[in-house]
Amino acid sequence: METISNEALAAARAKLDAAESRRENILLFHIANGVNIESRTVQIEEGVVIAPGATILAGTILRGKTVIGAGCVIGPNSLIEDSIVDEGTTVNASQVYGSHLGPHNNIGPFTHVRVNTVTDYGVHLGAYVETKNSNFARGNTVSHLTYIGDSDVGKYCNFGCGTVTCNYDGKDKFRTQIGDYCFIGCNTNLVAPVKVGDGAYTAAGSTITKDVPAQALGIARDRQTNLEGWAAPKMEAYIAKKQKLEEEQNK
Repeated sequence: METISNEALAAARAKLDAAESRRENILLFHIANGVNIESRTVQIEEGVVIAPGATILAGTILRGKTVIGAGCVIGPNSLIEDSIVDEGTTVNASQVYGSHLGPHNNIGPFTHVRVNTVTDYGVHLGAYVETKNSNFARGNTVSHLTYIGDSDVGKYCNFGCGTVTCNYDGKDKFRTQIGDYCFIGCNTNLVAPVKVGDGAYTAAGSTITKDVPAQALGIARDRQTNLEGWAAPKMEAYIAKKQKLEEEQNK
């Protein structure tokens, strides 16, 4: 590492101290205003608005024109930028950009809420869920490992693990429309533009390329075929290999 002059170090230290002082003053302002902040690791920019009664946990960063409602619990380790979070919503270890989260949502952990996501009351976006440019009506449950982009989702839908809205064909992006009370089975690919009607289901593992009528079951997959005895030769070699390994481990 190159040698830095004492003058440069002193200037850098003064700059860092000034930034720390500004950051702490912002934290003290919000604490005095009734916000629960229990860690100096929280970073809040000057333009952020936080209602009294909200709780901001360690490692959280709030940027830009962010507004946090009363009773929210943000963090630990969440980043929210230019977004509105309505009252009673939890954002745990997640990142939110340019979006509006409705009241009493449960977001996280490890959720990526991208620009122009809008949620209504009581929406759950769980672990490893990514959303973008999508509208969610009240009561939706998207628990894990799902991508929903360029979509309009009706109320009280459930998304199984591994659901993907296939919104991009390499040139243009298209929207997916999902009605009320829909059940999207695990590992469903919804190839936009496509509509799923009210109360419809999609079977697990389906690639849906055509509209699914209301209260219908959309199935788009091959039927299972079992080849009897096909695995036996492979299993004999595999078991022998593992038995040899076990014998060596027990020596």
